[in-house]
Amino acid sequence: MAWFGRGDVPAQIRSRLERGERVLAHAPVAAPAGTGPSPEGRPSVLVAATRSLYLPDGHAVRWQDIDQAKWGTEELRFIEEGHGERTVRLRTELTGGVVDYRRMAETVAERVTSSILVNRFVPFPSPGSTEGFRLVARRAPLGSEIDWRVHLGEGLDPNDPRLSDAVSRALALIREQMGV
Repeated sequence: MAWFGRGDVPAQIRSRLERGERVLAHAPVAAPAGTGPSPEGRPSVLVAATRSLYLPDGHAVRWQDIDQAKWGTEELRFIEEGHGERTVRLRTELTGGVVDYRRMAETVAERVTSSILVNRFVPFPSPGSTEGFRLVARRAPLGSEIDWRVHLGEGLDPNDPRLSDAVSRALALIREQMGV
């Protein structure tokens, strides 16, 4: 199946785009559970726009909130910060056959990557540790506000006062070094 033309992005998606936002890529996908194609017979659509990824269930995920996106032959899986893992089924009889998702995958990878300003692993509890935490600074496309996030490695206790101190010191050092 060929890519949708510009006019084939559903009106409910176009109406939700922010002012100045544009569609970068879109492709038919399997309908979310319990739904089918639109009343016009169109399959569900995954839409990559300049500020967000619009899922077929109508949910918009800001690029800076997508973590660990993975494409497979049957699905797109990613973690949405604060909401957990999401899955978009790609292929189904509703898509009318094989769909080339390379452009969509490239767009998602580029938009997510471009939102990351700093991604630094900090060993803990000692400088030679293989365990630790990751400090990540992200910014929305075309935005200026920087959001710092701390991703703790497995087995670290978020209530450990030594960890809290180490995060604060590492964050101050990285902000000074990077100027963010």
